[in-house]
Amino acid sequence: MSGLLQFKGKKMFASLGFLFAILSIARCVPVQQAASRDKVLLVSFDGFRWNYDQDVDTPNLDAMAAEGVKARYMTPAFVTLTSPCHFTLLTGKYLENHGVIHNMWFNTSTGVKMPYYVTQGINSWWDNGSLPIWITAQRQGLKTGSIYFPGGRAKYQGEEVNMKIVEPPIFNYSNETNWRQNIDTVMEWFTVNNLDFIALYFGEPDSTGHKYGPESEQRKAMVSQVDRTIGYLRQRIRESGLEPNLNLIITSDHGMETVINDTNNEIHIQRVKNFTFSDIQFELLDYGPNGLLIPKEGKLEHVYSVLKNAHPKLHVYKKEEFPKRFHYANHPRITPLLMYSDPGYVIHGRFKVQFNKGEHGFDNEAMNMKTIFRAVGPAFKQGLLAEPFESVNVYALLCELLGIVPEPHDGSLEVLKPLLRSSAPLLAATKLSVMLGIALTLRCWGGIY
Repeated sequence: MSGLLQFKGKKMFASLGFLFAILSIARCVPVQQAASRDKVLLVSFDGFRWNYDQDVDTPNLDAMAAEGVKARYMTPAFVTLTSPCHFTLLTGKYLENHGVIHNMWFNTSTGVKMPYYVTQGINSWWDNGSLPIWITAQRQGLKTGSIYFPGGRAKYQGEEVNMKIVEPPIFNYSNETNWRQNIDTVMEWFTVNNLDFIALYFGEPDSTGHKYGPESEQRKAMVSQVDRTIGYLRQRIRESGLEPNLNLIITSDHGMETVINDTNNEIHIQRVKNFTFSDIQFELLDYGPNGLLIPKEGKLEHVYSVLKNAHPKLHVYKKEEFPKRFHYANHPRITPLLMYSDPGYVIHGRFKVQFNKGEHGFDNEAMNMKTIFRAVGPAFKQGLLAEPFESVNVYALLCELLGIVPEPHDGSLEVLKPLLRSSAPLLAATKLSVMLGIALTLRCWGGIY
């Protein structure tokens, strides 16, 4: 009988310990990291379409697939733009739940719009009720870093990433020397500064895909540069002694589509019959295949009626009628009217100012918007070809790899658990974190121990 009581007592203590650890997090008491915790490096190559490795020799990406995990493709969140999709990776939320709905900050009252670079530094655009994984990890005792990663320049509830490098206002995204310097910095942050999680961003092959088109020889050459860089990255990981305890994830935000340049069939809002911009209070157009409109008072029904059937490749909706599968419209920043076009077609507003040969922002179910996912490291299986999944699930995986408690999110760890070798190492780290959390909690509640 005494043995049974002892067993029950241990079981109750373990349950209370878990509760205390959770309470310590809720009270903002950091749960210290386990000494054996694996580190995580999240790398994004902007605009890397899911099949870009199929017409280019990519030995280093192929090696990652053989030694780790490769997804057939990953489905980004809608709208398929850079900042919104990266913030989904960082928060595990769809756009209507994290609020970063566009690359551009805008004010519907004044009509002011800020470009991508300036928007990176507007805290209120990013700090909108959702915490990126940097802040969540830091609150639980970890150290994090960001190099050029969208969202890394902002503060969240007054906190910012521990170490960061922000891209300059005029920047050559394709500079391979700079790429290698940033990789060297990542290695230093991991080994010298003992960071636990770093997010590293590269602006290619997106820029090249925009300028020359996704089927161009220039894009193919840029994919070769990306592959060389992945080879250099993995070499530096080995040289730095990080390979046994670093989980590397390489992914992207969206794909790329060839723009259809048909002057006889283009979508040009200014030319729509019975439409006039004098009926519009605010517009965000000329930014690929998406548009946001606020009609003037009393003009919503008229504007909607003249635009909804204006072009066979244009889809116009009232906010409340926007397709639920996009998880995009249910946010205060979304305007009363919104629109998107079919793959290949961009939306021109007052004047024709878009001349890219490649574009994104299209329906996230379109195959050319799909992107890549590769992972290798001690936590991942070897030689696994994974079925497609949504990018909204990556956040939960990152939290599991780091052994931290996630914020509320829209993804599911269960979706990506098949990628992992075993949960045992992660559970060991979690148990140690729980015990340390108990100790910190008891100290916080009066130094009982």
